[in-house]
Amino acid sequence: MNQVITLAKRPVGKPSMSDFSLTTEDKPSPADGEILLHAAYVSVDPYMRGRMSDAESYIHPFEVNKPIEGLAVAEVVESKNSDFEAGDFVVGFLAWKEYQVSQGKGLRKVDADIAPLSAYLGILGMTGLTAYLGLSEIGKPQEGETLVVSGAAGAVGSVAGQIGKIQGCRVVGIAGSDEKVAKLTSEFGFDAAINYNTTDDMATAIAENCPDGVDVYFDNVAGEISDGVHQNMNRFGRIINCGAISGYNDTSVPTGPRVEMMLIKKSLLMQGFIVGNYEDKFPKASKQLAEWLGEEKLKFSETVVEGFENIPKAFLDLFEGKNRGKMVVKI
Repeated sequence: MNQVITLAKRPVGKPSMSDFSLTTEDKPSPADGEILLHAAYVSVDPYMRGRMSDAESYIHPFEVNKPIEGLAVAEVVESKNSDFEAGDFVVGFLAWKEYQVSQGKGLRKVDADIAPLSAYLGILGMTGLTAYLGLSEIGKPQEGETLVVSGAAGAVGSVAGQIGKIQGCRVVGIAGSDEKVAKLTSEFGFDAAINYNTTDDMATAIAENCPDGVDVYFDNVAGEISDGVHQNMNRFGRIINCGAISGYNDTSVPTGPRVEMMLIKKSLLMQGFIVGNYEDKFPKASKQLAEWLGEEKLKFSETVVEGFENIPKAFLDLFEGKNRGKMVVKI
């Protein structure tokens, strides 16, 4: 039998285990031109919360009573496709199934001798590309500037901060625990870090840690944390809107400070993006990330949960801040 995780119902507010269903089906067999895949590592990511809602977005929503899908690394266990051999490992968007067949479209071979397989879901995958391209295409940090990163202990944030350091910036991270704050400065090379859970006045905390103001803000969370950073932006600063996890489970439209006057007065750039906007730049970005990783200029952190049945729990833990870096599930 083959285990499958489907979307049982659309969540209202914060998702729960009851929104998922673990079912079984017959193990498939590949037809001519197909390959049989066995999941090795599955990525869980905050953006998936948006796909659980039936609302217009940049990507189609998950269907109720259908398998959820996301990035995964899988092993080819049987091949009837000349482009793949048994024993190959591939990465791509796959259903949350232990076994599945594919024609190979959209799958990319990966090499476990170059980096751990899980790294292709993180620093050498979409999260690393997101950090690199958000900075290079929107933030454009310059040597001597100050970069602030929210969600800095997460998969994207930790890489964005390290890239900022490589490019000669002062880098300040924002995270949710003393443990994460300590890791940012001791392991990832951030110049300073702020625990938002023990900070009553984020604007003042940013001012204290960024005496020359903020030139580039890589925003993964939005909400009140970002309100405090915005107040410290320098003229001609750049705000990269990558994520808004603080509001993903809101059931009403949030209200907050209006940013238009600030954008005008300080001539700020504020731009949202998804990594797919820059798909044509993936090869160059991947090459640079791999070079930095090989030169040990980049480190990556990941939280590995074991067991196919624990994929939903790992996803829910993202909203509790229980991950350290990239959250992956080892099958």
